[in-house]
Amino acid sequence: MSKAIDISGLEAHLKMRRDSRAKRMALRLDPANRCVHFVLPRFASHKKAQAFIDSHRQWVIDRIRELPEYMPFEDGVNIPVLGRDVEIVVEKDPSRKSTHIELQDHILLVQTNLDDYAPRITRFLKKVAREYLTDIMDEKTANLDRKAIKIQIRDTKSRWGSCSVDGHISLSWRLIFAPSEAMDYVVAHEAAHLMHMDHSKRFWALCEDLCIDYDGGKSWMREHGHGLHRYG
Repeated sequence: MSKAIDISGLEAHLKMRRDSRAKRMALRLDPANRCVHFVLPRFASHKKAQAFIDSHRQWVIDRIRELPEYMPFEDGVNIPVLGRDVEIVVEKDPSRKSTHIELQDHILLVQTNLDDYAPRITRFLKKVAREYLTDIMDEKTANLDRKAIKIQIRDTKSRWGSCSVDGHISLSWRLIFAPSEAMDYVVAHEAAHLMHMDHSKRFWALCEDLCIDYDGGKSWMREHGHGLHRYG
């Protein structure tokens, strides 16, 4: 397929790639990068690929439009942190030697001499996430026969958590932007995997038992989880 596919109007949002393992053409929304991936089988013809894009052009536009507004870490921006609305308040002081960040009841106070302080806010919130999510995991596993060997906090793009057979658990730091019941559900989900490395009836029963609000948390993550990528 040497001839270029016409994606006029979609250049900023459509990323194309060939995949030798793909059996059919597919579009996959990537909320983290605010784009749609167009996956083509290795030997897909130009004619079929062009027809596929033409028939799904409006679908791509609609999915991008539906993504929540991007919320940068800037002065005056309001973000949800640990279940409460927090306003980022930046105090610039050129005489400061370092950046100090403090999470108060409804304010994230940033005292800094930096023009680009967003990475410092990200680093601070990752630390908050590590402490908070680890505490929740400890509570969930207190009465289980297995404990988490190690808990890692990552910035995953598609999975909010994972659990390996040897007890290593990964959680997304972005969960701190979710409501408490949603955070609780994801942690409970991975804690249940310590006992059941599948999605059997026993797994789901344990997951529900470990949750504060199983239905509410699961439903929120399914319907709104992709919006957690909007922050920062």
